[in-house]
Amino acid sequence: MNLQLSIALDTNPRTRPILDGTISPDGIDFTPTPLHPSEMFWRQLKFADFDVSEMSFSSLIKTIAAGDDRWVGIPVFTTHHFFQNWILVRRDAGIDTPEDMRGKRVGVPEFQQTAAVWSRGILRHEFGVDQTEMEFFMERTPEVSHGGATGFTPPPGVTVNQIPIATNIGDMMMAGELDATLLYLWSGNLVDRSSADLENHPNFGPLFRDRAAEGLRYYCKTGIYPINHGMVIKREVAEAHPWAVLNILKAFVAANELADRQRLEHVEYYRASGLLTADAHEALKEPLVRHGIVANRVTLETAAQYSLEQGLTPRLIALDEVFARSTLDQ
Repeated sequence: MNLQLSIALDTNPRTRPILDGTISPDGIDFTPTPLHPSEMFWRQLKFADFDVSEMSFSSLIKTIAAGDDRWVGIPVFTTHHFFQNWILVRRDAGIDTPEDMRGKRVGVPEFQQTAAVWSRGILRHEFGVDQTEMEFFMERTPEVSHGGATGFTPPPGVTVNQIPIATNIGDMMMAGELDATLLYLWSGNLVDRSSADLENHPNFGPLFRDRAAEGLRYYCKTGIYPINHGMVIKREVAEAHPWAVLNILKAFVAANELADRQRLEHVEYYRASGLLTADAHEALKEPLVRHGIVANRVTLETAAQYSLEQGLTPRLIALDEVFARSTLDQ
């Protein structure tokens, strides 16, 4: 009889084959729940609702640093973004360059979010703007935040204001009470409450006007395609069924390969239609999303270093503290 496990995942081309059962781990039957990551991570950190789930890498290493050993990491990384491109600014706030973020009032759904960690790290290391030079306003309340479940307190030297429950980042941006937001979440879920469409509002725009150029610049310089979600399995499950960890990793690798084959079908279509240059075609044939620690070590160690620098973890968390031992060479 197969092992019965609950699993929570965000929906994207690399998780869909697991959610719809197209691909299943050997010896495991999943009961899947598609969830917005904001709600999923809060539910896992607060209530441990699921046997297996995606998890904020930042929150995971923060729990490990605090001695919380409920989770074992599996090196599956379904979402990557150049998070500095998520920074939105008010067009009348006098922010024309990253350096202009100094002294600004900056919204953030949650200070410890991995996306926010990446944005602050990139602002510091690429543009010399430290988190202590901005004033932060956090939307999520302790009752429904990742930080509330992991004992978050503002790092020394950093001002983090709690946004009152009667308002939110979107409303404060619209009212001119904030100059920028590191990231903006307005999808309906149990923890984020903004609803204004800032992305398509004429008064707001990205800090990096040419997002594609900034992403390319950063990747060419660093070789890093930032990760924000990993996977976790309850430690009690992993210890009772150690074989399950690699079987789950293997299934996600297969799902990733399926998604990549589908992506390449689109690449070949556009090449045949004459819409891609030879150089673009060759570049798009290279898979950017890979699971496993070997392919992602530099990115993961950079995220852990940023967490330490930003006062979220009191020491540098090593990857062998995070991920199952059986996965360390994968």
